[in-house]
Amino acid sequence: MQDRRPSAGGVNTTFLWIEIKRMLRNRRTIMFTVLMPAIFFFIFGLSNKNQQLPNGHSYGQYILISLTVYAAMTAATGAGSQVAVERAQGWSRQLRLTPLLPGAYIAVKAAAALTLSLVAVIAQFVIGALAGVTMDAQTWLTAGLVAWVGSLVFAALGLFVGYLMPSQNVMQILGPALAILAMLGGLFMPIEIMGDTFGAIAKFTPAYGIGPLARSPITGEFDALWIVNVLVWLAIFVGGAAMAFRRDTNRV
Repeated sequence: MQDRRPSAGGVNTTFLWIEIKRMLRNRRTIMFTVLMPAIFFFIFGLSNKNQQLPNGHSYGQYILISLTVYAAMTAATGAGSQVAVERAQGWSRQLRLTPLLPGAYIAVKAAAALTLSLVAVIAQFVIGALAGVTMDAQTWLTAGLVAWVGSLVFAALGLFVGYLMPSQNVMQILGPALAILAMLGGLFMPIEIMGDTFGAIAKFTPAYGIGPLARSPITGEFDALWIVNVLVWLAIFVGGAAMAFRRDTNRV
C-alpha cells in the first residue's frame, strides 16, 4: 500500500512562507515588539549607558543585551500565542481534516515566531547602536544569536498557553507574566541585587539561562546550568504544546 503520509509531517515552504507573511503583517505586534523594549532602553539605559559596572563592561551594554533578550522573548511568545486566535476562528477544525502532524505544525509556528524575534533583535541592536552603545563585532553577533535562538523557548510557551486559553485572554496574562519572568531572569536588574530568596527562585524560571548566556561575551562568565535551564524549559513547553495541540484537535 502506498504511504500517503506527507513528507516532513506536512511542513513545506509554502505553508511556512504564509505563516511568516501573516506574522509580519500584524502591525500591532511589530510595533509592540520594537517599541516597548526601545522605550525601556531609553528610560533605564540611555542616561547611564557609559557607567562602568564592577566587571568592567558598561551599563549600556548590559541593559541593551538584556532588553534585546526581552524583545526577542516577547516577540516569540506573542507570535506563538496567535494559535489562540486561530482556535477561536475554527482553524483547529480545519487542521483536524488534514494529515498535518502536531510536531510539524509546531515546527512551522516556531519558525515563524523565530522570524519575528529576529526582527526584534535587529531592531533593538540598531536602536542601541544609534544611541551610542558600542561593542565589538563578535559580541554583537554572539549576544544577538543567543537572544534569537533562546527565544525559541518562549515561542513554545506562546503555543502552549495559546492552546489552553481563549484568544481574548491570552496576551492579557502573558504580557505581565513575561515582565515578571524577565525581572526574575535578571533582564531588568542584576539578580545579585534581588536578595537570596529571589535569587534562588530566579534559577528555576525560563528567562534565567538566556539572559546571562547572551551577556556572557561582555561578562566573561559561563555556567553550564544556564544551558540546562534553557533546554529543560524548551522541552517542557514543546511537550506541553504538542499535547495541547492533540487534545484540541481531538476535541473538535
